[in-house]
Amino acid sequence: MNGFLLVNKEKGFSSNDIVQRIKKNFLLKKVGHLGTLDPEAEGLLMLAVNRATKFSQYFLNSDKSYFVRIKLGFVTDTDDETGKVIKECDVSCTKNHIKREIKNFLGESFQKPPFFSALKHKGKPLYFYARKGEFIDKEPRKIEIKQIKNIIYRDKVCSFELVCSKGTYIRSLARDLGENLGCGAYMKSLKRLTQHNFDVKNAHNIKKISMKQLINIDEAFSEHKRIILNEEDLKIFKNGGKVYVNSKPNDITRIYDQSNDFIGIGSVFNNYLKHKQLV
Repeated sequence: MNGFLLVNKEKGFSSNDIVQRIKKNFLLKKVGHLGTLDPEAEGLLMLAVNRATKFSQYFLNSDKSYFVRIKLGFVTDTDDETGKVIKECDVSCTKNHIKREIKNFLGESFQKPPFFSALKHKGKPLYFYARKGEFIDKEPRKIEIKQIKNIIYRDKVCSFELVCSKGTYIRSLARDLGENLGCGAYMKSLKRLTQHNFDVKNAHNIKKISMKQLINIDEAFSEHKRIILNEEDLKIFKNGGKVYVNSKPNDITRIYDQSNDFIGIGSVFNNYLKHKQLV
């Protein structure tokens, strides 16, 4: 049992709760999630099972999309609805002003992570210190908001969908929107819609999930070209050597043996193939 599971996470569970539950229910040796969702967030949570964990990095770095709702007029100590309200302001912004400020997030920028996050400081997550009233400033990190659409504003709540790069904190975006508007804001709710080429529409509730829904490792890379190697070239490939192939340059290529068994992924440069990750 090696592959990926798509879980439609409900509110109230941490990402690690889901990992441990899947591991226990199906007696699996290795399970890891491919991008944390806060306990109060919901939506797509990708899990790597057993040998698929070796390929996690290729999805951890992928873009993700979300549907977010942001409440204006309040500031909380966690930048989301779970925190304590520390400031309340009047909201006098027009709808057009709000939409314009939201669209200003498009493109690359440097974002300051929230104090309540899993980022580490001296080996411990920031939320460990924040819960004790010690707020650790982390250096702003480069992020990219690639798309924003379907902006709606009603009753001091704005909602929209966005596509963003790895490392983007939507809670920080809500905080920054409130600062830019001068009225404060926090993230009211969050749902992850997609990650890489996977969609929450194809994910399953934790209570209904089964190993029949496991996505094979090579299927997760289905958009990439495949190459079948003969026995001699396969031995060279597995040992880290370069194999001549008549192929265009490609950062990721799926590799199979002559029995059509998936061996791993490699990269092609100057007509030479070298392995990146073996199963």
